[in-house]
Amino acid sequence: MSAVAEIMSRGLLTIDGGTRLTVAAQRMSERHVGAVLVVEGDALRGILTERDVLRAVAAGSVEQATVGEWMTPNPETIEASESTGHAAALMIHGGFRHLPVVEDDRLAGIVSIRDLIRFSLDDESPRGV
Repeated sequence: MSAVAEIMSRGLLTIDGGTRLTVAAQRMSERHVGAVLVVEGDALRGILTERDVLRAVAAGSVEQATVGEWMTPNPETIEASESTGHAAALMIHGGFRHLPVVEDDRLAGIVSIRDLIRFSLDDESPRGV
């Protein structure tokens, strides 16, 4: 089984918790990503996902809301050296689609369920050949 480091995205989209939710949603849309990592300096404080934005919209709290109000604080993380299978198990059991990756206690990347599926499909040999 491969390590998370082999498939994670390193081009991270990060944001401060005090940023307006609408700004975060715009940046996520521009980058075509479903999550943004909320940092304070080098420290990971939370993750804001499409689901979090949807909850804010449903509550009617978008215009003045900040990322810090709607993010998931202290998200689960995984070490870059861990297996992709372990990442998949964490996401399935935790019910989330994005997992921040750390290396030597520093934020190093993010892996999504889409990354894991793409890796799994690339790893399979063609059928009937």
